[in-house]
Amino acid sequence: MMINRYQLTFAKERLFQGKALIVYGPRQVGKTTFVELLLENIPNQKVLSLNGDDSDTRELLSKPNITLLQSILGDSTLLFIDEAQRIENIGVLIKIIVDRIKNVQVIATGSSSFELASHINEPLTGRKYEMLLLPFSFQELVSNSDLITEKRRLNERLIFGSYPEIVTKPAKSEEHLKLLTDSYLYKDIFTLDSVNKPQLLQKIVKALALQVGSEVNINELAQLVKADNKTVEKYISLLEMAFVIFTLPAFSRNVRNEIKKGRKIYFYDNGVLNSVIGNMAPIQKRTDIGALWENYLISERVKRQYQLQISSQNYFWRTTQQQEVDFIEEKGSEMKAFEFKWNPKSKGKIPATFTKNYPSAEPALISTDNYYEFLLHQY
Repeated sequence: MMINRYQLTFAKERLFQGKALIVYGPRQVGKTTFVELLLENIPNQKVLSLNGDDSDTRELLSKPNITLLQSILGDSTLLFIDEAQRIENIGVLIKIIVDRIKNVQVIATGSSSFELASHINEPLTGRKYEMLLLPFSFQELVSNSDLITEKRRLNERLIFGSYPEIVTKPAKSEEHLKLLTDSYLYKDIFTLDSVNKPQLLQKIVKALALQVGSEVNINELAQLVKADNKTVEKYISLLEMAFVIFTLPAFSRNVRNEIKKGRKIYFYDNGVLNSVIGNMAPIQKRTDIGALWENYLISERVKRQYQLQISSQNYFWRTTQQQEVDFIEEKGSEMKAFEFKWNPKSKGKIPATFTKNYPSAEPALISTDNYYEFLLHQY
């Protein structure tokens, strides 16, 4: 089963514009398949595909120069480099092609922004388009089937998530998620010299998963995993750059009792979240449905922002009296405030303290009755 990705149009429109296209994303999210689909939509191009996982490729390209690259490319008009973060001096290599071999389009994929970005940002300033590919979004899945079918699968998505192999091979969802979280997800992090305690990293991931929806306290987390604050902060940063988690900072402007420096941490995929804590029980047996629901809605909204190239600042809001807004989305002068409830009959509203101090914010309560509108651009 092939599911078209929403960002194919974005990528296609940016080819042969005198810049490289860099596709980031977590491992197993379908970056290679995405580029292959993209190439199918570009006729009359001779494509050279290289893979940074191949040792001979890494050795050949580690010291790039114009003569070497011209001989490798031959009459190719498009160069696809998969797992580009594995190639030393990849930024210099791409820069030479963009600047001096102008008839060749470069597409590169990478599963870790800390490796790939550190090698390309300076050499490729003004020479690249970037895009982040994440697990399938609600919108992509609806487009592949229909709204009613995808709504019926909500409980399945809350537990198993929407990584490509989970969606296309649902019978082996639990097995694949365990393989993903045990073997693939942290692979790039484990290659770093600064990460010498893999077990500690996994303890931190599990602790974060158990705190989804709650404000993260680094001191408490460090005590829980028996590590110092600096190490915990470093590992959290690496997990963000490997596209396992993302952070929501606290929103604060003019209310005296607002929490100003807090943060919450969410997972890009509910299946990964559940696999990390070792709980694949169905929704009916879960005591953490509120946290699962919140993670699902916020991660899906973030996917939407990336897919539509929406420049948005995301926050949560809380006061010292525990008044709270689950999710705030700010775009320029426009602000939206969302409260999430799994049960549509549950009472919930945006706190009066917030609406009084931020009267321009557009409030909304999102439940299972209207979540599909929240995920299909209606809010």
